[in-house]
Amino acid sequence: MFKTYQKFIHDFDNALKPIFEAQKKYIKCKKGCAGCCSKGDYPFSQIEFAYLTQGFINLDDKIKQIVQNNIKELLQQKQNSKEQRFEHKCPFLINNECCVYEYRGIICRTFGVCYYDDKEGYVRLPDCVFDGLNYSEYFDTKTNTLNIKDVPMVNLRIDRVLNSELAKKYNIECGEIRPMLDWILGK
Repeated sequence: MFKTYQKFIHDFDNALKPIFEAQKKYIKCKKGCAGCCSKGDYPFSQIEFAYLTQGFINLDDKIKQIVQNNIKELLQQKQNSKEQRFEHKCPFLINNECCVYEYRGIICRTFGVCYYDDKEGYVRLPDCVFDGLNYSEYFDTKTNTLNIKDVPMVNLRIDRVLNSELAKKYNIECGEIRPMLDWILGK
């Protein structure tokens, strides 16, 4: 099951390279910068979560224990949260590094670049633009306008990616898309 998905991910990563390359002057992502992993609900499709789980299974026992403790803490925080959308630090983030990086989801692979969301009708920017990072030098917070001309016209929303021509080429059965914690909880 995962061999086909791995081929899809390999080709998807290759398709992302020119997008990241074209936008590199706007992107400040670097190793150790984990803002994108510090607050979100991390939507994953069923196949992505199953693949991520395989990455977890392959971890060293000490790292697994840290992830399990992170999950326990998050579940407690979620239980105490009154927010409708529970945003949290990714449980796989340890010392500002992803412990399952090779198995990360599509949302993780696309984070950092801006793109045009044809479904919602606007340019999606990474949240770190408000932290003075990606695209911040080209984004006017007063008018909410981005002053660049090379926004990729490809939609990188997870639902669009999983229904793309590339996904159809591999006949990917992605399943339902849910927040990561819902998958963990078996909801």
